[in-house]
Amino acid sequence: LLLLLQGRRFPSGQPRRYLNFKLDEKTAHSSLDLFKKETGVIYRMIGIDPTKTPKNPERFTDWAVVLADTPLSSGRHYWEVTVKRSQEFRIGVAETNMSREECIGANNCSWVYAYLQKKWYSMASSEMIPVDFFGKPDRVGFLLDCEVKTLSLIEIEKAAVVSTIMTEFRAPLVPAFALWDGELITHPCMDILQGI
Repeated sequence: LLLLLQGRRFPSGQPRRYLNFKLDEKTAHSSLDLFKKETGVIYRMIGIDPTKTPKNPERFTDWAVVLADTPLSSGRHYWEVTVKRSQEFRIGVAETNMSREECIGANNCSWVYAYLQKKWYSMASSEMIPVDFFGKPDRVGFLLDCEVKTLSLIEIEKAAVVSTIMTEFRAPLVPAFALWDGELITHPCMDILQGI
């Protein structure tokens, strides 16, 4: 027996665990503004003057990064991100205590999918591996499985895994976002697509 929800099929009878998060303003670099009740982030070429932002050791200082506010250490978690208004970004997960002077994907405590120069890449420890045969849809999904230590990029229309990063996550992790143009809108509280 299957349920149909917003055009997607989900197994019935399985408990639904939603990942509900907001973007954490305390971590947002001064060139980023949050909107849509802290679920969207927009890049401003001329950001807020860093001397006018409250001093906070949680804030990213050198890179346009923002973290989500909900740490994850077990289970499977799925969220989607509208990416149609940005041409250069990184989306993934990071350890909550990662250095605020580094960019996500450039160290051994964050794992991301990057989109730049009209191509996708998986990234960890500054190593970039091309993700082939995937264009740029308006919206993409991400599946974090803390038990098997994977982060997957999901093609929503086909409910298919495009690429998976396998690594040694150390908990707790949070969804992480970096961008250098346009905006990203997060969609937490999503069911995991059937078949992934």
